[in-house]
Amino acid sequence: MAAPRSSGPSYQRFASCYHRFYRLQPELTRSIYDQFVAQLQASIKEEIQEVKKEGNLEELFNSLDKIVEEAKDWEEPAWRPSGIPEEDIRSAVVPYLLKHKAYLQKVLKKKEEENRKLAESVLAGRDQIAKLQQMIDTRRQAWQAISKEQRELVMTFKEPQ
Repeated sequence: MAAPRSSGPSYQRFASCYHRFYRLQPELTRSIYDQFVAQLQASIKEEIQEVKKEGNLEELFNSLDKIVEEAKDWEEPAWRPSGIPEEDIRSAVVPYLLKHKAYLQKVLKKKEEENRKLAESVLAGRDQIAKLQQMIDTRRQAWQAISKEQRELVMTFKEPQ
């Protein structure tokens, strides 16, 4: 006599393992199977609870649930590695490098503008220095001319000896 077809496949396997006992007392075999399954489930649940307590899994699962809830709002799919490290690194680093490049170009333009203004200021300062030197040369020459005339005038008033 085979195990009844209406029962689940696991009971059928259990009954086929104990087929002699099943043939003699099918109801008792079913009762033993039900008790065995109930005790096994209780034991498994107990083990899971112990593992959760020991590994602080409750908190970790809650954290994971929170991450999953936050991810539901994301528009784009999460990044997954391709298996080729060079491509993975490139895909992660290139956007950062492009952003940094744009920042550096902005800073470069700013510094070039500052340098241009400083160069204009230096040229204006050099022009001012050249004008001042010209004025100094003109006044020195005028002073030397006046000084020479004074000496000549003084010499004319001096009595010849």
